[in-house]
Amino acid sequence: MHRLLTAAAITIACAVALPLPARTAAPQVVRVDATARATPFPHFWERMFGSGRAALSLREDYRDDLRAVKRVTDFRYVRFHGILDDEDGVYTEDEHGEPVYNFTLVDRIYDGLLRNGVRPVVEIGFMPKKLAANPDALHAFWYKPNVSPPKDYGRWDGLIRALARHLVRRYGIDEVATWYFEVWNEPNIDFWGGVPRQASYFELYDHTARALKSVSPRLRVGGPATAAAAWVGDFLAHAAKAHVPVDFVSSHGYADDTVENLFHSDAPVPEDDRVCRAIGKVRGQIAASPLPHLPLFWTEWNVPGRDNLRDTTYVGPALANTVRECDGLVDMMSFWTFSDVFEEDGPSPEPFDGQFGLRASGGIDKPSYYDFALLHQLGDERLANRASDVIVTRRKDGSLAIAAWNLVDPGQHGATRTLRLEFDHVPADAGVTVQRVDDEHGNVLPVYARMGSPRYPTMAQVAQMNAATALPPPAHDHLVQGGLTLTMEPGALLLVTVAGN
Repeated sequence: MHRLLTAAAITIACAVALPLPARTAAPQVVRVDATARATPFPHFWERMFGSGRAALSLREDYRDDLRAVKRVTDFRYVRFHGILDDEDGVYTEDEHGEPVYNFTLVDRIYDGLLRNGVRPVVEIGFMPKKLAANPDALHAFWYKPNVSPPKDYGRWDGLIRALARHLVRRYGIDEVATWYFEVWNEPNIDFWGGVPRQASYFELYDHTARALKSVSPRLRVGGPATAAAAWVGDFLAHAAKAHVPVDFVSSHGYADDTVENLFHSDAPVPEDDRVCRAIGKVRGQIAASPLPHLPLFWTEWNVPGRDNLRDTTYVGPALANTVRECDGLVDMMSFWTFSDVFEEDGPSPEPFDGQFGLRASGGIDKPSYYDFALLHQLGDERLANRASDVIVTRRKDGSLAIAAWNLVDPGQHGATRTLRLEFDHVPADAGVTVQRVDDEHGNVLPVYARMGSPRYPTMAQVAQMNAATALPPPAHDHLVQGGLTLTMEPGALLLVTVAGN
């Protein structure tokens, strides 16, 4: 994961989201053939979310946000750091120096997820102080995780086996076999203190994977969980040579990661294209490896973080464009994060300071919350379509669900666009519905500003903001001579449905 940029003033965030001077571009015409070739369209972008560290999941505000996001997405897995951190009390040693395990808080953490219909991606980390080769190897995050290798790999193996056995006893192997165990977080940067970094991480991975599989071969383990799409080729070559089990590949990449870090190149790549370009690179590395059929999980990603963009309507078009580009390249993507209950830099100082989540501190729904809600309604088959700003899908009942958006790159001035959808093989007057997230729909920032931008909104003010931004029922209309004309201001995301035959 990446550190947050310094928060800009809320007035800047509002300025990003407010309408720009109207400049209407030439109409765009997109033809939609309801009988066009379809390909499977699994909702890979909404099945996993990230979230801070493990201990946060014990809080009621975290669980409120989890339930809220679960209501509007196909949210099946959550990934967080620090299940082995000292604040969870998992590992210590007695007066004789012998290991002592305590899984009480682990149970509370995972019980809470499962009760709410979400399973864990168990990120194995960080290092308990008593097990650390360097007890002072603390990361700069507010909660100071230890990023040292273990002082004794025999004791590390014992901890991993004990954790896995406990989980299997408590939840049953049929349940735990549906989870994923990911070894560490971003070991190629300052989250891992082993020297040399890559070779020492491979040693950690080997021990962890073998310890898990010794409990049950059905437990699924993977990595390398690297920042900026790194190490995957080397990791798979090592795993094949050392005969180490790997059930999935994971890595990270953000839209504001540098081109040099992602691709080791200075060739320009627009920020809107970087995540999926990096995913395509890694998918190619998997295909060229001795283990070419492994699934790929992108366990952290988000849109650029500057100017508080993550609190604005920019997220919707950027998200939709990422879904369009990444389709077919990745098995699951994990938007980092579902909630601003987060605390890498300490408790959030105000509701809108550019953090990663779909809900701001206090349970305030951001535009991104509604963006995910709209895209959740897409069908499970995608129809061929050449437009770069339209996704056409078909639902099981035969109706069409279409996402359309007006993406304007950060720092650029955009124009309101007119989009004409023309349909073949549907009734010329078929019923349609339209929903949208834009400056006037699902956008909390103007509401918050009119409220006086309170630093600590009351529960009543939070309820007022969420009520004011809740999406209304879909607007009903019908095609006219087989077509529909839409206008989209910069930052708009629309969901259009067309009744089936």
